[in-house]
Amino acid sequence: MAAPSGVASCEEFAEFQELLRVMRTIDDRIVHELNTTIPTASFVEKIDAGQTCKELYQSLMDAHTSRERVIKNCIAQTSSVVKTLREEREKAQDDIALLKQLRKEQTKLKLMQSELNVEEVVNDRSWKVFNERCRIHYKPPKSQ
Repeated sequence: MAAPSGVASCEEFAEFQELLRVMRTIDDRIVHELNTTIPTASFVEKIDAGQTCKELYQSLMDAHTSRERVIKNCIAQTSSVVKTLREEREKAQDDIALLKQLRKEQTKLKLMQSELNVEEVVNDRSWKVFNERCRIHYKPPKSQ
């Protein structure tokens, strides 16, 4: 299952969330994927479960890495915008529009940072399901 290119628009939080939703498709469908690709005991000779689990492992690793990169990139971009707005705010303390923009960007930054926690939960769930179904067919490298 191919993930989007990982080119994120960090300007609008709704677009950012939609990109993550699309990128999390592999995690949302992991139970179905495992149920349809990992054989039961009666069909074990017909399918190479080890290879299937290896491919799924690599897909999960790629998806998790690309999502983390997108989230951290948007956090960095938004942090930079907040820093710039803070500096401008120091110079023009009476500018209400600037204050509103700063608050908006700070809120967006907090929401993006909370996506790292969501990502951790999604990843943990996926690895738990993967390990339950694939542990006897494939042993991932120790890096996980």
